[in-house]
Amino acid sequence: MENSANQGSSPDRGPRDASSDVIILGGGLVGATLALALGAHGLTATVIDPADPAVTLAPGFDGRASAIASASGRMLDAIGIGATLAGQGCAIRHIRVSDGLKPGKLDFIPDADDGALGTMYENKLIRRALFDAATAAAGVDLRMKTRAVSTERTATGVVATLDDGTTVRAPLLIAAEGRNSPTRAAAGIRIAQWRYDHSAIVGAFHHERSHEDVAYEIFYPAGPFALLPLPDDAIGHRSAIVWSVAAEHGPGLMKLSNRGFLAEAEARMGGFLGRLSAPSPRGAYPLGFHHAATIVADRLVLVGDAAHGIHPIAGQGLNLGLRDVAALTEVLVEGKRLGLDLGDAQLLARYGRWRGLDTLAVAGATDILTRLFGIRGETASAIRRFGISAVDSIRPLKNRFMAEARGETGQLPKLLQGLTV
Repeated sequence: MENSANQGSSPDRGPRDASSDVIILGGGLVGATLALALGAHGLTATVIDPADPAVTLAPGFDGRASAIASASGRMLDAIGIGATLAGQGCAIRHIRVSDGLKPGKLDFIPDADDGALGTMYENKLIRRALFDAATAAAGVDLRMKTRAVSTERTATGVVATLDDGTTVRAPLLIAAEGRNSPTRAAAGIRIAQWRYDHSAIVGAFHHERSHEDVAYEIFYPAGPFALLPLPDDAIGHRSAIVWSVAAEHGPGLMKLSNRGFLAEAEARMGGFLGRLSAPSPRGAYPLGFHHAATIVADRLVLVGDAAHGIHPIAGQGLNLGLRDVAALTEVLVEGKRLGLDLGDAQLLARYGRWRGLDTLAVAGATDILTRLFGIRGETASAIRRFGISAVDSIRPLKNRFMAEARGETGQLPKLLQGLTV
């Protein structure tokens, strides 16, 4: 495979026109996983992304980490990425939910035979594993630092014209460009959307005591404080955070010195992991909700954040995108085996039906949780703590929530079961 990560050409060959089974606009975590999943089943993909790998893959932890649900992890294993990531993540073996630091908690602890609920990875490690695999994959034409200046979808196929003057053709166009997908907008696909009055502060720090593979979700009226286990490093024990704060307070927290930031974080934690130290770089981004009215159109499919964006309250955003990948891969691989046009409307409608209900249900649940835990006052807090304690005592209900956290509910695509299609 010829890779265009450095503008894509060997010394004796310039940019080239090409054709493939699909064109994927966006080579982030979801887009690259999709390309590799399709490639593992004999389909070819041209991936177009303007990002510079020298920047996105630069050494060092950038403060961003993700929880990969156990079902998503099985898919990464099935397409060969799990082996690359082995030993680089931290298992989530226990999730504890509380309303602030007040009495009452909800513990999700799976049976020993069921394995971990998921695994925490630094995003950069996942990106590196995906990039290296896509670079080496025979069925993936990876064109980094490249943009599609136009795309034309017709009755017979899709043509994308790139900023290097080349064209790429395929039966199907897949938008994996993120929340502000220009392809979605150009297709006239409407979205339901609103902003939360929250910003998310992300990063990591070290702490005196071991997290013991526990993820904590501590709810405050201003937003949840999620503490997520990472592997120990040379300094010691560490965890990632996703800290939702009132939007007006976000800039102030970003301007704090490391010492001041750690003091604020420790106050939210009540010191249960001991003294905090050595914080990573931190970032902030506004929080919002969006959900596309449809995730399919003429020879077009939306995946990942191009299709849906949710509050990080339950850590399901990336996993929703990976579930899109598993379902779409199964639909397209089976369509290819049947000799169907991969842009066939009925084929794409199957993907739309499969993913539409699941994404809407998860998005709605996270929105309700965000609003429920944002209600201020002692009465509201007492009601929440009563509900938390009640759920903690009902094993079947807890099992249902754990299945959701694992990504194991609904009609499960084969890849999420660890099977090839």
